[in-house]
Order: sequence, then C-alpha cells, then structure tokens
Amino acid sequence: MRKASACLAACIAALLAFAAAASATPTVTFKAKAVPIPHFPHTGNILGAGTAVEAEFAISGTEYEGSPPPIIGVNVYLPKGSKLHPAGFPTCSNTILEQIGPSGCPKGSAAGPIGKVVGFVSFGGERVIENLALSSFYSPGGGFAFFTAGHSPVSLEILSSGKYTQLGGAAGFGPKLLTKVPLVPSVPGAPFASVKSIKVKAGSAIKKNGKTIYYGRVPKKCPKGGFPVKAEIVFAENGDETKPVIVTKLYKAPCPKH
Repeated sequence: MRKASACLAACIAALLAFAAAASATPTVTFKAKAVPIPHFPHTGNILGAGTAVEAEFAISGTEYEGSPPPIIGVNVYLPKGSKLHPAGFPTCSNTILEQIGPSGCPKGSAAGPIGKVVGFVSFGGERVIENLALSSFYSPGGGFAFFTAGHSPVSLEILSSGKYTQLGGAAGFGPKLLTKVPLVPSVPGAPFASVKSIKVKAGSAIKKNGKTIYYGRVPKKCPKGGFPVKAEIVFAENGDETKPVIVTKLYKAPCPKH
C-alpha cells in the first residue's frame, strides 16, 4: 500500500512538473490573410492577383517580469504557390532609418501602411503597457526593415531586419520570411521590452514603364480548407538570446470567394 501511495505521489509530482514546464511557454495566436493594395483595383484575395498580406499576432504569458519573454525573431511561411517580385521597388537603408527615421525614406519604399505593436516595458519599477507604431520598408538587396517606435511611457526605437528565403517554396509552403528582432532595454539597465500583440500589413505595387509591378501575388490555386500559412515566434528565455524558445502556429487563410 505504501509503495502504491509513493508511486501515486511520484506520478502527481511528475504531472505537476510537466504542467509547470508547459506553462513556461508563452501562448501565441496567429492569423493572416490576403488583402487589397490601396489604389490598385482587382488586388487582394483573388487567385493569381497582386496582394498585400495582413498578419496579426496575440501573445500572452508571465514568464518574464510578469509578461511574455522578449521576442528575438518572427518567421512566416507563405502559402505554396505565392509569387514575389522584389525587383524595381525603391528601398530605404538602415542608415537612413537610424539617423533620420521613416521620414527620410524615399517615396514608394514603404512596404505597407503603418502597423501597430502593443508591448510591455519596465517603468518606475513596474511592468506597463506601451503602444508603438510599426513601419515597414523595402531594404537594398531584397530584404525588409521594420522600424518600431514608441514614445510613452518610455522612448523606444527598434530596427529589425527581415529577408525572404526559399523563394521557390519548401516543405509544403511557399517563400519564408525570416525576421530578426534585437533585445531592447525599456530604459538603460532595466528588463527588456516584450510584446503583447502585433498587427502589420505588407505588400505594395508600383507603376513602371507603363506596367504595374506587384511585390506579391496570391497563388493560382487554393487547397480545400484554405491557404496553409505557418508562423514561428522566437522568444529569448529569461531575456537570454542564447536560449531561444520557438512557438509554432499553423493557420489556414480563407480561399477567395467565387
């Protein structure tokens, strides 16, 4: 009887330990969809058409100073059959963004409208909410620059870089966007800022030599149930970027309506 009780106690302890380990991972929700490009008709969620992509992330957790751990990477796998055409778009260098900011970027270099980030910062010894604007630009060499700025209660400017890989697709998905995010202290010596939610829209079009160039196009076929999209959020465990924690989310974006 004692052995059975001891075994039961050990099993309960193991389950509690497992539950504690599982709760140490942030919870992430993700969704994405093809949306129209402003001022360009017949774009959006139309098979084969030019499109922008709108993505939303919601993150919850208390693993780091009562908030989710800081993000150090965001990777998004587009649906299989997605086509990209980065050539020909004006670009904005990191140097301009660092020295001047988004106002110094050339016309047409914005990859989309200004998005929104809701984050956590440490201020006055407490963890508080800060709202930030997220601007995206095409970078020289075919990449992206994401400039995130907030002004209250602390002043933050975060420059992240992204680049598409596997343009022909792989593992059942299309091109893969890899984005690296630096660790940023709320104020000097304070814990790093972290993220509660992200809403961003990227993808544009330009007219050149009498033709319209779309940065991205919707696949020509949509599988039953929707376009498969995958996202990976990379967190720095305890604010240590040498200890990445990856949360993977799958989503099916809606097929075009007939």
